[in-house]
Order: sequence, then C-alpha cells, then structure tokens
Amino acid sequence: MKFMTLFLVTMLSGLMYGYAQLMPIDYKDGEQKLSGFGSKPQNELKDKPGVLILPAWMGIDEHSKESASELAKLGYYTFVADIYGVDNRPKSTAEAGKNAGFYKKNYADYQKRIQLALDQLVKLGANPDKVVVMGYCFGGTGALEAARGNLRVQGAVSFHGGLGKDATRATNKINPKVLVLHGADDPYVPKTEVDAFQAEMKSSGADWQMVFYANAVHAFTHKDAGSDNSKGAAYNELADKRSWIAFKDFLKEVL
Repeated sequence: MKFMTLFLVTMLSGLMYGYAQLMPIDYKDGEQKLSGFGSKPQNELKDKPGVLILPAWMGIDEHSKESASELAKLGYYTFVADIYGVDNRPKSTAEAGKNAGFYKKNYADYQKRIQLALDQLVKLGANPDKVVVMGYCFGGTGALEAARGNLRVQGAVSFHGGLGKDATRATNKINPKVLVLHGADDPYVPKTEVDAFQAEMKSSGADWQMVFYANAVHAFTHKDAGSDNSKGAAYNELADKRSWIAFKDFLKEVL
C-alpha cells in the first residue's frame, strides 16, 4: 500500500511538474491590479536569460502557461504577462475583441503594460540585458510593439500575430531582432498587411526574419483551435513543432 501511494504521488508530481514551477505574481499599473505568472528555472542558463510571454486575446491561458513552463525547463526565467488586468478578463470572444482592439489602437498603453511585465521578469532574476519577448496572436502583435517601442529586449517573436500598424505612425529604427512565425494561409492577415510590414522592417533597419508555414492558418499553435482550416483559425501540428524549433534557435542566437 505504501509503495502504491508513493508511486501515485510520484506520477502526479511528474504530471504537475511543469505548472508547479509557475507562481502567480501580483503587480500594478497605477490603480489597476495585474496578476501574471512567473517561474525560475531549476537549472538556469549562463547569464540568466529570460523570456516574456504575451498571451492571445483571451488573456492568460493554458497555452501561454505551458510555454512558460517548457521554457523554464530549458533554463530560462519566464513571465506570463497580464495585459488586461484581473477585473478586465474577457468572458467571450466579443469582449476579447474589444479589449484587444483597444490596445492595438492605443499602442503606447500596450507598450506600457509590456514594460511593467518586463520589470516583473527582471525582479524574478532574469538578466535585463538578456531578454526576449514572444507572443501568440494578439500577444504576437504586442511583441512587435515591444520592438517598435525599442523596449529593453534583445529580440521579439510573433507567433501568428497581427502585423499591421497605423499608416500615420512614423517608422523609427528598430533595435531588437525580430522573428515572425506566420501561417501562409492566415486569412486575418492579408497580403497588403504582410507587404506593409516587410516594408516597415526594411525602412526601420531591423534585423528581421519571417517564416511562412504551409497549410497553416491563424492560431496554428493552439491545440484547442480545432483542425478545420476553413474557419480561419486551426491547429497545425507540423507548423507548431517547426515554429517552436525556429523560436528556440532564435533564443540561442540572440541570448
């Protein structure tokens, strides 16, 4: 009986290991309470690099926490940002669209929330000179905004994120290296937006890469997105695996 109990505890511990590393961290933007998730690696890499994760439009989800956990296992300090605030979490896609739309339009507010999350990552122990910001969908847009704002990051990575910015905004020099991992058939990012983004990257003098994945639409890394490409958002296992490898290679290069 004792052996069986020990066996079950060990099994459960193994299953929960990834999330056991994550701890909720409360912080603020003025009076707005924010609450993200941070983790310290058990076996940190040299120079204590860190990765900031920006979630998709529904806010902090299992996907973003799973990514943080996997990166912590690789030796990175991680923090999952809370962009909306604890009392502003969307309860529907309609609310998510409204919330995300606000930050896409008011990009300075988005950049501020990203900076506050970066501060938390550094407080955890990450080297402020060895940080990459990455994001999914709406979070991918945020990663690009971090690059456009020249926040103190060495790199910015967008997984199937929006690429556009207001045409009236000036294009300034971009210092962080940029990696965009994009579904070749993403219906939410038209060719005109892709072309404008690439022109922006060239004008900004950025060190940038853009990888297209065949037969992939929006949200191709989200396992809960289903498998029907005709809906515009769907999981693609091959694109998911390939993009994660490209991301890890990017981390090794810039950090």
